Amino acid sequence: MKPRDAVELLVLAALWGGSFLFMRIAAPSFGPVPLIELRVGIAALALLPVAALRGGLGAIRRHAAAIAVVGTINSALPFSLLAFSTLSVTAGFASVLNATAPLFGAVVAFVWLRDRLSAVRVAGLAVGFGGVVVLVWGHASFKPGGSGMAVAAALVATLLHGIAANYAKKRLTAVDPLAIAAGSQVAAALVLAPVAAWEWPRANPPAGAWLAVVALALGCTAAAYILYFRLIAHVGPARAIAVTFLIPVFGIVWGVVFLGEAVTSQTLAGCAVILGGTALATGIVRPRVRRAPGADPVAAGAGPDGAS
Repeated sequence: MKPRDAVELLVLAALWGGSFLFMRIAAPSFGPVPLIELRVGIAALALLPVAALRGGLGAIRRHAAAIAVVGTINSALPFSLLAFSTLSVTAGFASVLNATAPLFGAVVAFVWLRDRLSAVRVAGLAVGFGGVVVLVWGHASFKPGGSGMAVAAALVATLLHGIAANYAKKRLTAVDPLAIAAGSQVAAALVLAPVAAWEWPRANPPAGAWLAVVALALGCTAAAYILYFRLIAHVGPARAIAVTFLIPVFGIVWGVVFLGEAVTSQTLAGCAVILGGTALATGIVRPRVRRAPGADPVAAGAGPDGAS
């Protein structure tokens, strides 16, 4: 990976990690659904001209139905659920919960697309979801004033991300990703519009909340999508997905620096276990298989590089 690509990866992680900070700031003033309506609507207005310049409008029209599904289950619903969760849990905590998306994606791929799960990947899933237990232990109270509903909302959001990723893989593999991004934000805005209008805040939110909305829409959504697709083109999807491991780091750091959030040892331990399990479950980390000298790697069930 070139130095410029590494810098862009860090910037992308900082932007997506910042989304939890900005939702934490703006959600109390706007409410979850109006906030996300603004996020996806402004992002759509920014992404559509870029998609048009790249000739992506035709692809959006041809695949409108599938893109609308992605917009609903990858943006409209999960973004709203995450915004709801930030009303009760810290930005850092929410960002760590969001890191479970690849775990849910692997489970959905196994159940729906019949993707093979090796013993290592199964172990990774077990470790990753064990990390969720570590993270939420003692926090997920459903009593009045507890954060149980917030934790549940965040986990449902990550499950929806996992379903959306597999749906896009099945239905939109050959479509320009930028066209999917732009079209899905338009679809998400249309889906949320009636509820957002109904729940629109009566009092005008303060300037700080509006600034958070603009940063969330233009920085953490529109610019982040463009940067992500640029990274995929330059370093490939396998390396670009490494951003998953950096987002919680920035989510925690931004919460501490700008909101004064406390970071507990339980949060750090849960984050470490979740990311470790994710690395195994997604194949980013693959233990090497020991074999006798001269043994045939294919016969031993190993890949060309000796990985299982």
